[in-house]
This record gives sequence, structure tokens and C-alpha cells, in this order.
Amino acid sequence: MATTTDSVRTTRPHREQTVSTRTLARLTGLLYLLVFVTAGFSEGYVRATLIVPGDATATAANIAAAESLFRLGIVSDLIAFSADAVVAVLLYVLLRPAGRTLALVAAALRLVAHPAIASLNLLTHVVALELLSGATYLTVFEPAQRDALVLLSLTAHGYGYLIGGLFFGLHLLVLGTLLYRSDRFPAILGVLVVLAGGGYLTESLVLFLVPAYEPVASAVVVVTAVVGELTLALYLVVKGIRTERSATVEEI
Repeated sequence: MATTTDSVRTTRPHREQTVSTRTLARLTGLLYLLVFVTAGFSEGYVRATLIVPGDATATAANIAAAESLFRLGIVSDLIAFSADAVVAVLLYVLLRPAGRTLALVAAALRLVAHPAIASLNLLTHVVALELLSGATYLTVFEPAQRDALVLLSLTAHGYGYLIGGLFFGLHLLVLGTLLYRSDRFPAILGVLVVLAGGGYLTESLVLFLVPAYEPVASAVVVVTAVVGELTLALYLVVKGIRTERSATVEEI
């Protein structure tokens, strides 16, 4: 009788700790979509609305007039990068059977690109806000000088984004390879993600080496990222994975 009781006690925790791999995949997809929405809001709306390329006075005036929106963009980015850290770990769990070392490399590159580089890169936004704060110690700068420093900080943010994009592009190349090799996902997802990685690498390298081609490079990364990453995120939410299997806490 005692043996039977002990058996129940030992098996019960295992059952409680078992989680569906498909559930993990759908959670990953939902978080990936959250990253799309929040990062897209910050980059595609907030910065696109407030920053006027080459016009320091107009940019400073826009931020001063819409400081709450600018701050909301910072918070939105922080949400995106926090969610992306979780996505990096969950993708590692889902794709580890396709190659443990490659999955670890992919996770490391993603963690470096967004939670690390991109989060620290937001300090340039904090500097811009501080320059416009009216603090006494900043009165040594003339208004035109202050505005120029604001635009300089935001320009530095753009280049920091490209540095992070280089690591993220490498991540997508490895991720796409894992997706292609995995029996849990259609091979076409891997191809699309690899193309997205190529788009990020193209944008970063072109803007550092031949900035005159910035419009072309930016268009390439937008198209490839939307097609590759958004397709992956939607597949994870809708389908989850091809092959259902349980994953225990030890596997996670």
C-alpha cells in the first residue's frame, strides 16, 4: 500500500510539470506578435512622426510638444525587448531537437541583438529628453546647439539599431537553418526566415559602407522581415507545430 502511494506521489509532480509543445509554440507566436506591434509602434509611428531627418529645430520642437508620446515610444520598445528575451528562450526549446548547439547560438545572438544592444541604445532617447528638460546645467548650450545635440543623439540611436540589426540578421540565418532542418515546421518557413536575415544584414552593412543606398536597403529589410518573421509568428499562433509532443520542465 505504501509503495502504491509513493508511486502516485512521484508521478503526480511529473504530470503537473508536463506542458504541450504546441502550447509553447503558440505562446512564442503571441509574444512574437507583441514584439511586432510594440516595436512597430515605436519605430514606425513615434520616431517616424517626431523625428525630422536633417532638421534639428523641428525635431526638438516635435519632441517637446509631444513628450508623452516620445516617452511612450521608449516604454513600448522596452516591452518589445523584454518579450523578445522570452521569445529567444522559447525558440531554443522548440528548435533544440534540430540542433542543440545551433539553437543555443541562435538564442545567444537574439539576446545580444535586442534585450542587450537595443535596450542600451534607448539611452540616446533619455539623453534627448534630458537635453530638452530645461535643467540649469544645460544653459551653457544655445538653443540651436541643444537642438543639434538632440538630433545627434537620435541619429546615434539609428546607428545603434543597425548594430543590433547585424546580430539579429545573423540570428535569423541560424534560426532559418534550424527551421529548415526541424520536422516540427515546414521547410519554407526556414527559407523565408533566412531571407529576412539577409535583409537585416544587407541594411546594416549597406548603411555603414554605402549610405547613399539607404532607401533601397531599408525597403529590402522591411519586405523580407514582414514576409519572413510575420509568417513565422502567425504560423506559431495558428498552427503551433507540425508534430505534437510533450515537453517536461527538464527539457525547458
